Amino acid sequence: MREKVLERFLNYVSIDTESDPNSECCPSTQKQFDLANVLKEELEELGLVDISLDEKCYLMAKLPANVEGISPIGFISHMDTSPDITGKNVRPRIIENYDGKDIVLNEEKGIVTTVEDYPEIQEFKGQTIIVTDGNTLLGADDKAGIAEILTGIEYLVKHPEIKHGDIMVGFTPDEEIGRGADFFDVEKFGAKYAYTFDGGEMGELEYENFNAAAATVKIQGRNVHPGFAKDKMINSMYIASEIMSAFPVCERPETTEGYEGFYHLNTMEGNVEETVMNYIIRDHNMDIFNKRKEFFEKTIEVISKKYNGRVSVEIVDSYYNMREIVEKNMFVVDIAVDSMKDIGVEPKVIPIRGGTDGARLSFMGLPCPNLFAGGINFHGRNELVSVEALEAGAKLLVRIAEKYAELKL
Repeated sequence: MREKVLERFLNYVSIDTESDPNSECCPSTQKQFDLANVLKEELEELGLVDISLDEKCYLMAKLPANVEGISPIGFISHMDTSPDITGKNVRPRIIENYDGKDIVLNEEKGIVTTVEDYPEIQEFKGQTIIVTDGNTLLGADDKAGIAEILTGIEYLVKHPEIKHGDIMVGFTPDEEIGRGADFFDVEKFGAKYAYTFDGGEMGELEYENFNAAAATVKIQGRNVHPGFAKDKMINSMYIASEIMSAFPVCERPETTEGYEGFYHLNTMEGNVEETVMNYIIRDHNMDIFNKRKEFFEKTIEVISKKYNGRVSVEIVDSYYNMREIVEKNMFVVDIAVDSMKDIGVEPKVIPIRGGTDGARLSFMGLPCPNLFAGGINFHGRNELVSVEALEAGAKLLVRIAEKYAELKL
């Protein structure tokens, strides 16, 4: 199983599937079909049925049950990689028996994953890890999850003595830009419960995520020749600076952890005449989330009044905390916890400081907690994943499927 999951992972990361937040199409980039077609062919070779790849790049298939009376369950991962850094020409490097020290990714460019900056890498000591060459991301988010699902499914196909119900497989586009569930057909998928393989380190299990909103702030300045600007020029970038200062430093992503929410200035583009700021607002608690949005709006209102209405804001909710849905079906979490223990993995039940397809799918009628993919430092050149975690993910899928049959759920 280890050789298979590693082979798949290395193959998948060689395919560029970066999504594009500026595209209004679905998928946002046609190159996501390059991976989808590879996966479709694999599913066909494994003998799965009801295989479909639609025009929006949603790929679904079913491994038929070999025992009756078991609820159909699903496993889901996303095919796209983050646009934060390129996913083209990924050159992974395998480090066996990692020593827990600094990892030189690119000596020529001085790119190093240091223990000082990333102390969590020491937890991978003794494992076989896969890293980048420092020029790209790795793509473990979420090609590790895809490799784990396909390898687990292959194992079930080759071991029919393992009893299981119908198992649905789903691969989605555009998760990294918040659109992974936009056109996911839950009824067509056919699962009653599901799991995403899209988490971090081995053992992570998440059924709580942020409530999320996006805030777009537009600032209208007034440009005048700087030699004649006195009492006339209004520099929109200075107003933007005032807005940034209005939100507490202690409530930013880099100063918060656990259940602590934040305001995050994600992008800003502007000049004297006009500046646009894109914020994301996050909190696990719905009441606090709503208060954050209210505070944001009032802050902009006060600053806009100061500048005679030159500032506007639009806030749009993105997704909500899936705990509200999943805790009504907590056995799906319990089964995952017990299955991890069964395969020798210590469960780490933690809240997601972000979102996942499973959050939106849960509110669409498919309770869907999130399981580990096995990597860390996603969305950047310091990303890594362990081969042991890839193997454990594949084994976890098999055990969860087996567990549902044993419990006759």
